[in-house]
Amino acid sequence: MGRGGKAAHLVGSLALVALLAACGGGNQEPALETLDAESIYKLGEYQLETSRKGEDAVTYFSEVERLYPYSEWAKRALIMQAFAYHKDRDYENSRATAQRYIDTYPAEEDAAYAKYLLALSYYDQIDEVGRDQGLTFQALQALRAVIEEYPDSEYARSSILKFDLAFNHLAAKEMEIGRYYLKRKHYTAAINRFRVVVENFQTTTHVPEALHRLVESYLSLGLTDEAQTAGAILGHNFQSTVWYEDSYRLLTRKGLTPEAKGDSWLAKVYRQVIRGEWL
Repeated sequence: MGRGGKAAHLVGSLALVALLAACGGGNQEPALETLDAESIYKLGEYQLETSRKGEDAVTYFSEVERLYPYSEWAKRALIMQAFAYHKDRDYENSRATAQRYIDTYPAEEDAAYAKYLLALSYYDQIDEVGRDQGLTFQALQALRAVIEEYPDSEYARSSILKFDLAFNHLAAKEMEIGRYYLKRKHYTAAINRFRVVVENFQTTTHVPEALHRLVESYLSLGLTDEAQTAGAILGHNFQSTVWYEDSYRLLTRKGLTPEAKGDSWLAKVYRQVIRGEWL
């Protein structure tokens, strides 16, 4: 930044400090009403940069909307409110404000960012919801909307990464519950969870373990055809993994080999994945 740019930045900063001092004294609202939309908006930006609380910035951005509802600055202020709420982890208000922007300005360039913020309001809560996966499903739906509606935007690229992580998260939860049942020898309940991973989360990193756990579960129930078929799928797609080594060891100890047998749901998966019979 040149000397002239530094001077302009200093003047702008001093102006903001003066405005903050004016607004901080006595009756705040009349002071704001004496300012134009741009000045109030910049006060909001200043608070967003300097305050730990996004709600401090929301106060100014909402005033821009109230005092200058049809201005370009009001439009900008609305999307910044959504961002400020998100900064505060006030996800419900961030989501509501982002949706209000989408409803009011659907054709504007920032509609893509509003859609992305809406998705983030779900995504950033994934680790807080325990075993309730409702928000994870909502995050996936919202991220998919960004990807499909704004495929060429920078938000689409970020959404694809987050979509994959959220999808993986759902599979991880299914695995967690499946292991819980398996440890307690509730084999049928465990199989149902591992089956979900194999059938519905085929692109995640959890599939090799899910197949191995199916080998364990089916062997425990004496269902050797299913165990061998799970081992065959595992050996074909994930032969270099420790999960295949463990499954192969379990099968051979019982005089069995990994091969497709019978006509179970796993046999159908084998025919589709290995032989391509769905084509």
